[in-house]
Amino acid sequence: MQYSIIKIETVRANPDFRYEAEFFSPKYLHNDRQLKNCATISLTEIATFHNGAAYDSSELNSQGDLWVAKIGDVTNKRDYISWDKVSLYHFAKLKACYLEHKDILMTLTGDPPDVGKVDLVFSPPIKKLSWNQRVARIRLKNNDSICESLYLFAALSSKYCRDHIERWAKGIRQRNVGNPAVLSMPIPVFSPSFQKTIAYAVDYSFLLLQQSRKNFTQAQTLLLSELGLLDWQPKHALSFVRNYSDNQQAGRIDADYFQPKYDEIVKAIKAYKGGWDTLSNLLNIKDKNFSPVDNKEYRYIELANIGGNGEVTGHTIAEGQELPTRARRKVRKNDVIVSSIEGSLSSIALISEELDSALCSTGFYVVGSDKINSETLLVLLKSPVGQEQLKKGCSGTILTAINKDELGKVILPVVDKRIQSKIQQKVSESFNLRKQSKHLLECAKKAVEMAIEKNEKTAINWIKQKEEKLKI
Repeated sequence: MQYSIIKIETVRANPDFRYEAEFFSPKYLHNDRQLKNCATISLTEIATFHNGAAYDSSELNSQGDLWVAKIGDVTNKRDYISWDKVSLYHFAKLKACYLEHKDILMTLTGDPPDVGKVDLVFSPPIKKLSWNQRVARIRLKNNDSICESLYLFAALSSKYCRDHIERWAKGIRQRNVGNPAVLSMPIPVFSPSFQKTIAYAVDYSFLLLQQSRKNFTQAQTLLLSELGLLDWQPKHALSFVRNYSDNQQAGRIDADYFQPKYDEIVKAIKAYKGGWDTLSNLLNIKDKNFSPVDNKEYRYIELANIGGNGEVTGHTIAEGQELPTRARRKVRKNDVIVSSIEGSLSSIALISEELDSALCSTGFYVVGSDKINSETLLVLLKSPVGQEQLKKGCSGTILTAINKDELGKVILPVVDKRIQSKIQQKVSESFNLRKQSKHLLECAKKAVEMAIEKNEKTAINWIKQKEEKLKI
């Protein structure tokens, strides 16, 4: 049993008069003692802190002029291409601001332990990114203590800063942290040479991430070039004519289902030299439910955990009785999971070896094939070839989704084996680079923690050993 004995004067000195036991848990008091071993400076002295604009949720879509970061985007470190968009008109109306290179984003609300998580804006497209009111932008000021934004990002990612936010967050189910608590956070100050060492590791991590995205884009280009669809763009027709017999055959009367653009994509696939078939014939749709066992831990993947380039960015660990009722699909290495929900149809991911036997939401279809390798299947379904047909098949009112029958009707090309092999190589390289990037970022964060707990020299030697292993 752990407990802390606190003087009443300490409680009274607290600006929020916090007296609950959790606030004074031994872990937090230990962190306070550790931070006293090194120099610190409050965040408000070294950085500006700006809450985002209150964008109307009805204005967020996939067709706007610029991307907006929300809680899930920061928590899961999603590529900006996966963010929702907003019109330039709405952006200007709210007098919102743009994000710049090396800005840091922090979540201000979320379920434990997601509040206070950070992500870095790295080489963004000019005047194309913004953030909403539940996220804050942290921008380094010119100062003598902290000389690198990339070092500040690593420090904010460390357990000491993360615990500070979690300690001061308020609420039960969904927790919120106020600006004063964030701005008072102590940031460890080390020598400029140490800060630059950490900044270099963070910088290289994001360069690896950029190369990862480039490789995935090259895989998409390979596929679309092979199908003759590299320059194809879907065009939404305002009016067109269809026979009544088409309605009867499809069992649908909604106009969007019969958009000519869907016919165009299917016609191009059917003209492919390698042949084609329906998804139900080419793939195995694994829709058998799995019943979790109480008191046994499982890894659970939900919609918010899917990144923009086919990767699973995170997962929840929980015992069977704590899992939501939708956690009923077991996945295996090389399975591809496909979101069935309209608005999230691009949330498609390849299951890695690390997530073999994990569970995913019933909001996903789990698919695999012995005719198309998993990497090519991933790229196919994320490309216009898959996305346009998935959109066509969606139906419903409150929660629009694609059912299994419509999914089975999707037309796919039987891609040439040589092209499949090249796509597989590009996607595998992309995933490996992303894995290295994540590892290096963890090393930078751990090095900051090690410098706090031990000393700079030990931390620098440790991270250089890690860099040598990665051949950096």
